[in-house]
Amino acid sequence: MVFGEASSLSCCLITFGWVAFSPCRKWRGALIVVSQGDFEGKTIVVTGAGGGLGSAIVALMAERGGRIVGCDQSAEALTSPYIASCHVFNLLDRTSIEAAISSLLDKDGVPDILVNNAGWTRAETLKALTPDRMEQELDLNLAGVMSFADPLVKAMAARGSGSVVFISSVNAIAHFGNPAYAAAKAGINAYAKSIAVELGRSGVRANVVCPGSIRTAAWDHRLAKDPEILGRLKRLYPLGRIVNASEVAEAVAFLASDRASGITGAVVPVDAGLTAGYLPFIDDILGA
Repeated sequence: MVFGEASSLSCCLITFGWVAFSPCRKWRGALIVVSQGDFEGKTIVVTGAGGGLGSAIVALMAERGGRIVGCDQSAEALTSPYIASCHVFNLLDRTSIEAAISSLLDKDGVPDILVNNAGWTRAETLKALTPDRMEQELDLNLAGVMSFADPLVKAMAARGSGSVVFISSVNAIAHFGNPAYAAAKAGINAYAKSIAVELGRSGVRANVVCPGSIRTAAWDHRLAKDPEILGRLKRLYPLGRIVNASEVAEAVAFLASDRASGITGAVVPVDAGLTAGYLPFIDDILGA
């Protein structure tokens, strides 16, 4: 059990007999402990740093003290003032990946934290899946991610410490379309567990965050075709809404931080309850 009494400056937490003081703030009437210095002195590599979710992760972790090394496929995507160092490469191009890794290690050193966020999909159904699309999505979302992460993870292990967070998807847990993307993300979940098991004694942790739908620019093409889609989507989610990028970023930051020092190999859905069960079945069949 945790008991809290807040002031504007600090709160006292009594947890299993231990007393600790942490900065706090109010959010929608609830008390939240804020760890402003979680990432002080830490170098954090974030891929897909210029996207909707990537930008939220970059901002949150920088605000908590991290030095952000941003990676994306174009320099134009890496203009955030939170980004201290930039590297541009294409996950479909092994030569550019290898060059980026060499440059990153030379310029920024072995990272303390690696957030593998970059990914992409368009083949939304089996009907839309062609051999070329299947190859592209598997190469980008699985092989490309592993090719970039593997040398950095091994460098962390050689040093004796590191934390890795992979952004996967609810598509890796149950079928919500995008079959090639889903297969790639399921592979990422397995890869993260292999790191957790095989490199845990070398001081490396690896965890996975599986977001549900997030309202970012990735939804623009769907909304252009069907402006009412988000309204219908809400019915599927037990919380009655989809998540926002900052909620996913909070989960990433926690798993990456020393506050999660005992957690490795975990797969954490951040999906407003989507994968917990099928709510329309309860509503329509059971009449709850």
